[in-house]
Amino acid sequence: MRAPGGRATLPDVGAEPVAEPLPKELSIRRFRRSAIIAVFVAAAVTALIALLPGLTALRTSFAGARPGWIALAALAEICSCLSYVVVFRTVFCRRMSWRTGAELGLGEEAANSLLSVGGAGGLALGAWVLRRQGMPGGQIGRLTVAFFLITSVANVGFLVLCGIALACGLASGPDDSLLLGGLPAFVGIAAILLTLAIGAFAGRIGGRTGHTRVKTTLTAIEGGVAGAAEELRSPLSLIGSAGYLLFDIAVLALCFPAFGLPLPPLVALMLAYIIGQLGGLVPLPGGAGGLDLGLIGALILYGSSAADATVAVLAYRAIYLVVPAALGLPTLASLRRRLAKPESQLIFCAPGETLESVAPQA
Repeated sequence: MRAPGGRATLPDVGAEPVAEPLPKELSIRRFRRSAIIAVFVAAAVTALIALLPGLTALRTSFAGARPGWIALAALAEICSCLSYVVVFRTVFCRRMSWRTGAELGLGEEAANSLLSVGGAGGLALGAWVLRRQGMPGGQIGRLTVAFFLITSVANVGFLVLCGIALACGLASGPDDSLLLGGLPAFVGIAAILLTLAIGAFAGRIGGRTGHTRVKTTLTAIEGGVAGAAEELRSPLSLIGSAGYLLFDIAVLALCFPAFGLPLPPLVALMLAYIIGQLGGLVPLPGGAGGLDLGLIGALILYGSSAADATVAVLAYRAIYLVVPAALGLPTLASLRRRLAKPESQLIFCAPGETLESVAPQA
């Protein structure tokens, strides 16, 4: 419910809890089915590597796995997940208890891992919980846009920095460094300018349209862009966004020495990772197939051999699927149990907290 002045407040303690069911695409059955599909795909890939002729190099690399490096990579993935929790809590409610923030943030990470559609699975889960707690839809839209932009800013920022470093010869990489460095840097700068332009354009058009749904969407975009720019002044947001990206890149980097493979130059590895992640936009469980091929292709483009890239990416993908799911599914189950209680409307944010800071000013 809303108090005078448009500020979001907690529902009355005696009010009837919102009974909105978990969306079908985020049901436990969907999680279970996606996990089964991911296990099946992993088993099929393992069988192909073990049985097909001509894959001796892959079998040799996997046979020489070093558990210590793999454990370190798993720890880096845990740190990436925790960085996601920091950004989520910072953007949506800084007075949220760390327990609730961890349950929801790690639950979103499990959804991103098992229901990957460019991160849409986790965002849908978060939106459902926010609605369940009584947050207005327009506010959810603004905060979700801001959150998406903040978690993406590290990708775009490092894409620009690494691209410039490679193009200017400040970092080692492939022979065609001008193209493979300059083009990503240009795309990153264009993405930043386009995002700012869309925010300004949405604000102007939103004030003129009379269509309610269009106006709500445009207002959410305008407020989200403005809120993201404001939120980036927060050290916690910057640390969380950078940690979410860099720890995940560290997982991929550690998968090279984990199997006795030469580590690519750091800048080339970061560019390959950021570009290869676009394969995760393919709507498959865990991004299986699309993300793998995207990362392998990008690593080969930036100088890794096909065999080395395949081994490192398959190991990275296994860690990316297992660790977020192992952390997020139990916390998601705990959150669902808490939401089922009548007093669950009090668990999202502390009394007195307002959540309209990113709303555009009239």
